[in-house]
Amino acid sequence: MAKRDYYEVLGVDRGASDKDIKKAYRRMAMKHHPDRNPGDKEAEESFKEINEAFEVLSDGQKKAAYDQYGHAGVDPSMGGMGGAGGFAGGNFGDIFGDVFGDIFGAGGGRSRSSVQRGADLRYQLELSLEEAVRGVTKKIRIPTLVSCTECDGSGAKKGTQPVGCTTCGGIGQVRMQQGFFSVQQTCPDCRGTGKMIKDPCHACHGEGRVQEYKTLSVKIPPGVDTGDRIRLAGEGEAGSNGGPAGDLYVQVSVADHPIFQRDGKHLYCEVPITFVDAALGGELEVPTLEGRVKLKIPEETQTGKLFRLRGKGVIPVRGGSAGDLMCRVVVETPVKLTERQKELLKELEETFQKEGTGRQSPKKQSFFDGVKKFFDDMTS
Repeated sequence: MAKRDYYEVLGVDRGASDKDIKKAYRRMAMKHHPDRNPGDKEAEESFKEINEAFEVLSDGQKKAAYDQYGHAGVDPSMGGMGGAGGFAGGNFGDIFGDVFGDIFGAGGGRSRSSVQRGADLRYQLELSLEEAVRGVTKKIRIPTLVSCTECDGSGAKKGTQPVGCTTCGGIGQVRMQQGFFSVQQTCPDCRGTGKMIKDPCHACHGEGRVQEYKTLSVKIPPGVDTGDRIRLAGEGEAGSNGGPAGDLYVQVSVADHPIFQRDGKHLYCEVPITFVDAALGGELEVPTLEGRVKLKIPEETQTGKLFRLRGKGVIPVRGGSAGDLMCRVVVETPVKLTERQKELLKELEETFQKEGTGRQSPKKQSFFDGVKKFFDDMTS
């Protein structure tokens, strides 16, 4: 079955920015993640397809090859220019030797290495604010390609071994005469490995790798934040032909918190206070990630006043002093007043009027004085 266009897989236009591609990948990966769709084979295939598309489109070099040549530009099995040894990702010296080897003596009779490192994997991990601040160990389940245990990664049936390719004589390349030039090309039968498999392994069908799900324990250090990435060396896909495994990158995102907002190492929260507390002062209990602390509210506190609780924020993952907790007080207007309460407030307002509003409400007086001056200036 023909591969779908990678841009179509992620649901983005060809002119999409790196940020848009990452955003689309995150959305699609979360939707089709196997943990959210247990037993759904279609979701597993979609998840694999999404990761494959992101691996290419998030890499500038691979993306350029794909934009120019399509899937053939990034898949060496399709004879493209972007695979191992191609223009997009290979070594210029190898290409020079392949084309002009017989004339200049470079690369003649040389076998190209078929060992390839496995692909890196990415996993999106969402944490609560508490988990991110304190650190946590999480178990994750990921789909990956692992070396086939039945054939020990050789691709050949158990008890047999790959044999030398008869087309290229085991060197992985064939030589073609083009006019004055002798051109070397990757052997079309063994794909440059120099070996043929007569009896493929029934478990991996000759690929040497099989797809499995594996569960890993990931230790998240204290202080991580959205965008931080944790690398697990060797936990990516198995390499082909005995090559080393790739790495697994765990991308951290921190979920919204019902009370706190985080900005780097500082935390912010809003604390509602009553009209009486604001006017007369008082003492309140406010939450922190470590428990409750007392916050003293001085009299005549205005709404929006910011109180700093030093050291009650986050210790950064890369070290340093702890941040602060910023408490912004918001004066709450009383609701559902009784008739008696309304009368008392009216009586209080009358006392303000007798003494002049400028004394009890200086901001209000200043505002209306400014408004009066504004209109006076307009009419003068």
